Amino acid sequence: MSPDMTAGDPPVHGEFVALCGGVGGAKLALGLQHILGQKLTVVVNIGDDFDHLGLHICPDIDTVLYTLSSLSDQSRGWGRADETWHFMEAMKGLGGETWFQLGDRDLALHVERTRRLRSGESLTDLTAAFAKQLGIRAQIYPASDDVLRTMVHTPDGVLEFQRYFVERRCEPKVKRIDFQGAAQAQTTPAVERALSSETLSGIIICPSNPYLSIDPILAIEPLKDLLESRRVPSIAISPIIGGKAVKGPTVKIMMELGIGVTPRSIAHHYAGLIDGLVIDDQDAMDTEGADVEVFTTDTLMIDLDTRVNLARSVLAFIGELSSAKS
Repeated sequence: MSPDMTAGDPPVHGEFVALCGGVGGAKLALGLQHILGQKLTVVVNIGDDFDHLGLHICPDIDTVLYTLSSLSDQSRGWGRADETWHFMEAMKGLGGETWFQLGDRDLALHVERTRRLRSGESLTDLTAAFAKQLGIRAQIYPASDDVLRTMVHTPDGVLEFQRYFVERRCEPKVKRIDFQGAAQAQTTPAVERALSSETLSGIIICPSNPYLSIDPILAIEPLKDLLESRRVPSIAISPIIGGKAVKGPTVKIMMELGIGVTPRSIAHHYAGLIDGLVIDDQDAMDTEGADVEVFTTDTLMIDLDTRVNLARSVLAFIGELSSAKS
């Protein structure tokens, strides 16, 4: 499919749910929010959450919150803009752990989240409250209120996600990835309502790392069941452009797991969960055997305009899939 993407924003009918990890997914979520506003629900990965220095840290949720509220640091690609680091400097002086950087402004979110979780509030309610306080129009929800942790199996042993990703900088070879607590994890009423809504028009799997950011969401069986029983189009955006990942270890992990670094592999990975795949123009010749409808466009997001343009393409693609079904 290759509709004319110069015609402007497609007409928006109903609501949309986006499954999202960190930086790459948050970029598209921002573009989608620009068009959809309150009609967008973003369901965020919790597999990389962890407790550190007595605080409950939710890196992907925080990235989405900061990005959609225009508070994110554009140069680093993570954390808050205009950050200072006095806390970490003092921690280093005390001989404390400094491998995971917590900025002074960022600390406020972690401290307040930890305090309110300990008082009995749910992560869902807290995240929604923070989003509202930060002026975010979209609905932001964690995939679950239960504990689910991404564990990376390496030749050096099993590493918690942040130990692999931040402390070890993705250096160890990945042998396997699993999700501790997934068997017991339930999705939330808020996520279930969003995916079961009579006004739902489409589901979008953002271009986050499929193995580290999206698979933890899909490991929650009740949530995956909702996707499999969907009555609306579901599409994914490939995080691969010309055989490379824009950011992060996606390609490294695919190669170490023996997976071909192609859009076909992404389509196969999401088999049964998507009706279409959005790929970059550079990969247009690499779609044979994808088994889903394929849409080609420019998927590189370098600023707000390109994020909105990709969001516009995604919504137009969903519109075409909906028309084809009716």
